[in-house]
Amino acid sequence: MTDGTVTVVRPRLEPFTHTAAPTRIVFGRGALARIGDEVERLGCRRALVLTTPQQREQGIELVAALGSLAAGAFDGATMHTPVAVTEEATVRLAELDADCVVAFGGGSTTGLGKAVASRTGVPQVVVPTTYAGSEVTPILGETEGGVKTTRSGPEILPDTVIYDPDLTDGLPVPLSVTSGLNAMAHALEGLYARDGSPVFSAFAEQGLRAFHDALPALLDHPGDQDARDLALYGAWMCGTVLGGVGMSIHHKICHTLGGSLDLPHAETHAVLLPHTIGYVAEAAADALIPAVDIFDDPLGAALFDFASSLRAPQRLRDLGVAESDLDTVTDLALAKPYWSPRPLEHQGIRSVLHDAWAGKRPS
Repeated sequence: MTDGTVTVVRPRLEPFTHTAAPTRIVFGRGALARIGDEVERLGCRRALVLTTPQQREQGIELVAALGSLAAGAFDGATMHTPVAVTEEATVRLAELDADCVVAFGGGSTTGLGKAVASRTGVPQVVVPTTYAGSEVTPILGETEGGVKTTRSGPEILPDTVIYDPDLTDGLPVPLSVTSGLNAMAHALEGLYARDGSPVFSAFAEQGLRAFHDALPALLDHPGDQDARDLALYGAWMCGTVLGGVGMSIHHKICHTLGGSLDLPHAETHAVLLPHTIGYVAEAAADALIPAVDIFDDPLGAALFDFASSLRAPQRLRDLGVAESDLDTVTDLALAKPYWSPRPLEHQGIRSVLHDAWAGKRPS
């Protein structure tokens, strides 16, 4: 400023296309009490409640809460959405003459709900109890014959999501942490997605900040309701990003590991995240600036330290992966690669997997 004027530097906007998902969001403590209203709003009268075996009792309670609007329950949801389980649930839907599904639980149950709805055309309501974020995406990953394949389409997207933080108050801290890191992966990949937009980047930044603040608070005080509210809000933000952009290296490797080795979903994402982001950090440096502002630079190492501070798992070998598995996983990941800002090369991906297997801090 030399002549009394101020020069304002504005960010340059690149051309973009933004499509907003039509999912209805009901957020707030006590929101589960509105489940019947939401089923009726979709024009439905006989809901099939879906859960995992571990959440069978909650499913029974939800059937009771729905009363005459419930057709029954199916409690066979499991990780990676096996096609055989979906077929069982679809048969159950027909036997009970159900006209919609209500998926209660984490990503496993959400995946089953999507799979059933996409095959039958029935509406779906999702009630998340973790921070997976997949409930607001039109993406479905299914496993058959040890291979996990992913597809996307409007028929997969849930119609209504009920976010009730009351349901997450008892979520164990280790699962809260890994589930949150899983959701963060959606936002981080969304920042550098080739089909991203400033709107999705803003959502991504909000989601990452929410988890940056909420997860350490939950580690110290698991009953902190404000932190629980913030984490669930972050899950919505991060999941919305994944629902609007293409996936990249992180999700490709995690899907490959999960489908081929049947690894726990959230834990796998938590272990891989620092390494996959570290792999693309230089190539996508400008796009990842918001994440660097939140976590520090270099981003891969900063995410590793953040996960370590939360006592998250950091080694694939602790999840049951043998070193001898890494070559096969590398080959599978490269067979049908997703787009990446840094080319996916065999040695580079093999190194990412080995570092994640050994728990080596990204450099």
